Amino acid sequence: MFGAVAFVLKGYPRLSETFIAQEILELERRGLDVRLFSLRHPTDPALHPSHREIAAQPNYLPEYLHREPLRVIRAWRAARRRPGYRLARKTWLKDLIRDPTPNRIRRFGQALALAHELPAEAGWIHAHFLHTPASVARYAAMILGLPWSCSAHAKDIWTSPVWEKREKLEDCRWLVTCTRANVEHLASLAPQPARVELVYHGLDFSRFPPPQKPRPARDGSDPDNPAAILSVGRAVEKKGYPDLLEALAGLPPGLHWRLTHIGGGPELPALIRQARKLGIGERIVWMGASQQEQVLEQYRAADLFALTCRVAADGDRDGLPNVLMEAQSQGLPCLSTHAGGASELILNGETGLLAPPGDVVALTSALKRLITGSALRARLGAAGLKRVHKEFSFEGGIDQLAAKFGLGKA
Repeated sequence: MFGAVAFVLKGYPRLSETFIAQEILELERRGLDVRLFSLRHPTDPALHPSHREIAAQPNYLPEYLHREPLRVIRAWRAARRRPGYRLARKTWLKDLIRDPTPNRIRRFGQALALAHELPAEAGWIHAHFLHTPASVARYAAMILGLPWSCSAHAKDIWTSPVWEKREKLEDCRWLVTCTRANVEHLASLAPQPARVELVYHGLDFSRFPPPQKPRPARDGSDPDNPAAILSVGRAVEKKGYPDLLEALAGLPPGLHWRLTHIGGGPELPALIRQARKLGIGERIVWMGASQQEQVLEQYRAADLFALTCRVAADGDRDGLPNVLMEAQSQGLPCLSTHAGGASELILNGETGLLAPPGDVVALTSALKRLITGSALRARLGAAGLKRVHKEFSFEGGIDQLAAKFGLGKA
């Protein structure tokens, strides 16, 4: 419909962003000519299978302008001859006055590089995340006179200033986001509320077939066969891991359990120290960031899944965590909180358990119920599996997104 589409990503590839990889892969399969541009180089040591299957190879914009000055200067010389350069420069300077940071300067330099290096056949720019990737996409689109769109998720929405969100929503052609709360917030800022649409990421069930073996009826009474708790998520404030550790430490001493955590993140060393201080360090395995195959193995080995999300001090919060859908696809009963979009997936008491965010007493009580109640786990796991297949299939969301890019159904 409009040639190739440049996807602007904050970092690529990332193990924590499987939802982006599965989306790009399926859009490629449906015929979209995707060109990948990343603001940062990868830091994860491994890839998911979907990353290996994506045909588009990433192009890395200058992560730090001073390291590639000639590249930026060449881009600036070319861009300033474009009709849209003055508008882009004026917009950027206006933004810089309100946000006088090195980050804002870097984004304009990256936008210059993107505008200069974008292939001629590209007729659209799409940003994943409303903060820095959308800034780069917006400035570059102005320089080139191209339309742009955005997929917004979580931190990018809730930690961005209102003025910036409002102005980006005025400029983009459309924006999709993954929870109802996100839609309501962004639609209230958009000049045309219909410009903002709800598109759940959903899950590609071909990568998460249901387990063939029934789960053991462990109840925490056997020290040689403890209940297996799993959590998958980056060690950052909004995931609420200090609350989970406190809740686990509050369980009765005679209740036997072990926790496996998968994920990296800046707070991981502090969490390990906290677990030791609470006297539960020996009951926890910290696996770090892992590939999808390893994560799937852990879903199938666990008895229950816990992700105790909360709203961070800076307003950051989860969208609808894909790991909850992945866990439910394996019939794994889930415990989470009302923070973020988890309550759009989990029906409390029907398809999982929800607690108030930050309520350690409520979390401890819910954990105890799930550890000791194998029948409860089986009921919640089966109901969650049924609902996630019915309401959160990947196909529904990707059909919506494909249509926006002028593609038909698979």
